[in-house]
Order: sequence, then structure tokens, then C-alpha cells
Amino acid sequence: MNRPSPLFFLGVLLLFLLPTAAGRFLLDLAGGLLLAALVLPLLLTGVGWIGWRVIQSRMVVCEVCGMRTFGSAGQCPVCGSGLNRSSDSGGSSQSSSDASSATIDVIAKDEGSES
Repeated sequence: MNRPSPLFFLGVLLLFLLPTAAGRFLLDLAGGLLLAALVLPLLLTGVGWIGWRVIQSRMVVCEVCGMRTFGSAGQCPVCGSGLNRSSDSGGSSQSSSDASSATIDVIAKDEGSES
């Protein structure tokens, strides 16, 4: 004798459970799990990106060899030169050059004029 598939019994069981409170609970549970499965990777990606940016902001570049390292020791682990904490890429260091020397003056001319 052929036995019916277990999926058939599960389908019949779900048809009886869906209109009841237990069926609604199962649907809510499945919806919550699906929502968590979709949102959790996005949240973890955002937290990882923010963490990576924080780590990058604390890195110091050696002016001699270009090695990126945490400047806690004050000395480059590759070449041994001293690390300058103000040389990081955070943009917090003050520039000693005048901004007007870095600007470009543009003079507009008409195409029809010869002068």
C-alpha cells in the first residue's frame, strides 16, 4: 500500500491551524524570522562599515616608508623612523600654506574677440 506523503499531512495540519490563534502565532513567528533574516545582514554591514572607518581614522602613515600602522608606539615597525601623529589622513592638521596660492584665477574671454 502506498502511504501518503508527509507534506500532505503537514498541509492538512496547517489548514486547520491557520484560522486559529496558533496558526496566527506560527505566521507571526515566520514573518519575524524572515524580517530578522533580511534586516540583520544590513545592520551588521552598517556596524562593520562604521567600525572600519573608526579604525582607519586611528591609523598613521609613516612618512618614510608609507606603512600604515597604529601610532601608539611612536615608531614605525618597518623602518624604525618616528611617526608624526599629525600626518594622519583625518584632515585635522593645520595647513601652513596660504589658500590663495592654491586657487586658480580663471579669465573668461569671448570666442569672437581677438585680444
